[in-house]
Amino acid sequence: MQIYSHWHDLKYKHKKLVVGLGNFDGVHVGHQKLILELVNQAKEIKGTPAVFTFHPHPLAVLNPENCPPQLLSQNAKQRLIAKMGVQILLQVPFDLKLAGVSPESFVKSILIEELDVKGIVVGYNYTFGHRGRGTPALLEELSTIYGYQLKVIPPVMVEGQAVSSTLVRNLLIKGEVSQAAKYLGYYPFTEGQVVAGKSRGGSILGFPTANLELDHGILVPANGVYAAKVYLDQDTYLGVANIGVKPTFQDEKRNIEVHLLDFCQDLYGQKIKVSFTSRIRGEKRFASASDLMKQIERDIHKVRAEWSKARE
Repeated sequence: MQIYSHWHDLKYKHKKLVVGLGNFDGVHVGHQKLILELVNQAKEIKGTPAVFTFHPHPLAVLNPENCPPQLLSQNAKQRLIAKMGVQILLQVPFDLKLAGVSPESFVKSILIEELDVKGIVVGYNYTFGHRGRGTPALLEELSTIYGYQLKVIPPVMVEGQAVSSTLVRNLLIKGEVSQAAKYLGYYPFTEGQVVAGKSRGGSILGFPTANLELDHGILVPANGVYAAKVYLDQDTYLGVANIGVKPTFQDEKRNIEVHLLDFCQDLYGQKIKVSFTSRIRGEKRFASASDLMKQIERDIHKVRAEWSKARE
């Protein structure tokens, strides 16, 4: 997948663009249906499937205090979009100048005159242009003028609820990772380079852990202990992950640490991905390190039991 930061860079390079418009935060199952539709539509006309989005989130520019934390890093979002067959990602820096562009001008000047799109795919609640005045109904009206094919994706329902990034955020805030996975189509995850911790896991508790610093622009699940899958290079390990501030040791900085089951190598400096598969318990302060050790043993036993049951 090729990534561009301005539509000028795309002009005349690709023919018959079919473009999906949106923020695609989380690339959840609703987004996945939209992307599948645009890829199929591009195949039908022997065109090029593309996604057009903005970064940062428009609210980060227009109303920073109300901008929600994102579900994925930019790199993770790009990988998931590419995996679905999108060939072009147009990820344009959002600013106040763009915010002032009218919906009609966005379609005429950018989508038609600059990109010459042949197809547009959007979600049912997509809005665009100055003050969000652009809607799927306007895109339908303008399609009769400019001749592009429009496809509007209806709500994608899972267990009676319309899938949305807001719904997923609310579940993660409560730590309901297994429920969130139903709407995402994958387990919520974080990734990064293992950093130096305070070495309590191995030296004091007997359970060595890999520590990850939090990206404060990305939402991670509520504080607590989680069953996890840890991806290191081409290998996958089961793990027990803790998100929080380690109240037993009166730490103040929130971070993630994960103990890999049946693994004893040094991970410092390596990049790992941690997927949270279920919540074991909430964060708790213990009277002593000994009491914490006993609880960790119970957590590990519970994680092993869950995975044994899942394999049956």
